[in-house]
Amino acid sequence: MAEICPVCGLPKDLCVCEEMSKEQQRIRIRLETRKWGKKWTVIDGIDSKEMKLNKLASALKSKCACGGTAKNDQILLMGDHRETVKEELIERGFPYENIEVQ
Repeated sequence: MAEICPVCGLPKDLCVCEEMSKEQQRIRIRLETRKWGKKWTVIDGIDSKEMKLNKLASALKSKCACGGTAKNDQILLMGDHRETVKEELIERGFPYENIEVQ
């Protein structure tokens, strides 16, 4: 007998809760200039309760070949990686319309 998801009531292998939560998030990707003129890409609007920000930050750092961190419900990446981050988030299932690049 398959396990039933308590939220949507479907079997676990057919559960759509994670996809629905991704569609409700408004993600903002922006560039900030910090101390000494260093550029940082800041990603916010991702619900930290639904996704593990540390795991997502690690994947984005690997994809962009840069340093960074996840704290205060934001992901911070060293350098200007706005377009690369947007493409990666779309590949991970976030809707194109919900991602705003500034």
